[in-house]
Amino acid sequence: MIPYGTLLNVLLVILGGTIGIFTKKIISLHLQKKIFIVLGLFTIIIGVSMCFNFQNYVIVIISLILGSNFGNYFNLDLVIKNLTKNLKEKLKINSNNFTDGILTSFLLFCVGSMTIVGSIEEGLGKPPTILYTKSVMDGVSSVLLSSIFGVGVIFSVFPMIIFQGSITLLTFYFRDFIPNQLINDIESVGGILIIVMGLNILGFKRVNAINLLPSLIFVVFIYLASSTFV
Repeated sequence: MIPYGTLLNVLLVILGGTIGIFTKKIISLHLQKKIFIVLGLFTIIIGVSMCFNFQNYVIVIISLILGSNFGNYFNLDLVIKNLTKNLKEKLKINSNNFTDGILTSFLLFCVGSMTIVGSIEEGLGKPPTILYTKSVMDGVSSVLLSSIFGVGVIFSVFPMIIFQGSITLLTFYFRDFIPNQLINDIESVGGILIIVMGLNILGFKRVNAINLLPSLIFVVFIYLASSTFV
């Protein structure tokens, strides 16, 4: 199976990111700061909207606690920054916001209801209408993001194709076994992560969004465990 929705998403992000890089000089530093504020607020609004299906508080809270402790224990923030730093040096990329560009874009593009529902929809054999719509939205957003964060936005397509493509393929092969409640729990955890990322963009970096990323994995295991023993 070929995940056409994800492939289109990747192509439009690359196109939008490229346009944003070449037009970034048009945007002044003062305007960039204002855009940062708008981007941060918009990110928080997206995160809040994703939490409307917040139902199973226990699973979500435990997932965040375990994910945060796991991320902090292994210092996931430093690990990812070192990996992206090495990648930047090998590719000789001159961008101070390379890591922020990858992570911010990945969270905004991939940790959302349209990503999960759209990827599952395509995996179920339906036309990937949601992913096509999301692709256009992400393409437009990548113009703005790359004008601020630089080339890191374009490199976010690598984790994107792995994440979205994996959901589509897993759904295709295990489509009879994915409950709606699990989708809602993943979306709720993802929404909280996006809220934290929005706060980080606005300058409130006391809570590290990167170290919370393992929560997206823990929520799956905790849901499966609760379904087995309850």
